[in-house]
Amino acid sequence: MDTQLARSNMIEQQVRPWDVLDQRVLDVLAEVPREAFLAAEHKGVAYSDFPLPIGHKQHMLKPTVDGRLLQALLLNLTDSVLEIGTGSGYLTACLAKLAGHVDSIEIVPELAASATARLAERGVSNVNVMQQDASTTWDARDGYDAIAFSGAVPAIPEFYRHKMNVGGRLFAIVGEISNPTMEALVLTRVRENEWSEESLFEVSVDPLINFDSVAPTFVF
Repeated sequence: MDTQLARSNMIEQQVRPWDVLDQRVLDVLAEVPREAFLAAEHKGVAYSDFPLPIGHKQHMLKPTVDGRLLQALLLNLTDSVLEIGTGSGYLTACLAKLAGHVDSIEIVPELAASATARLAERGVSNVNVMQQDASTTWDARDGYDAIAFSGAVPAIPEFYRHKMNVGGRLFAIVGEISNPTMEALVLTRVRENEWSEESLFEVSVDPLINFDSVAPTFVF
């Protein structure tokens, strides 16, 4: 596979037509090798527009969704980011290119270990992968500039909206696994106790583990 050509085709034929126009995001997608974050049997289709399996009944997001997520967060090079759901580590690597530091949470020990190893192999040093359940209250620090949920949740937990700085943005895909249509949202912390919500697009992705038991407590 000509990976450089495949990456270029992914951007021009998939990502850009899906309204991903931020050049910084496009440059990162052109730079980070998706195949490096997949098992050997899937490397040949790394740049296809499909959610590719990464084990443990989980899948890598499609390139189009990765692009829209990265664009929606409006990241700066000094930003601190919290990612819920490390998965393969590919999106983590992209976030790390666009921001100052990334804390990434993964519930599956094997995925956390493999993502950590792949990120180290790529020389990504501004990421801290933590293996734990993010569906319940934990000792997450305050003051993130951006939060990204890499899988679907039935509702945005109350806990996370308070972990953003004022001006911070949270990306989540909200919906039930029983419903094939889910809604990608960006939540912005406008003031200390005020948030705004923007609907971006409809999509269907894997649910984040254990979040189906989280009560839909988010209320404006």
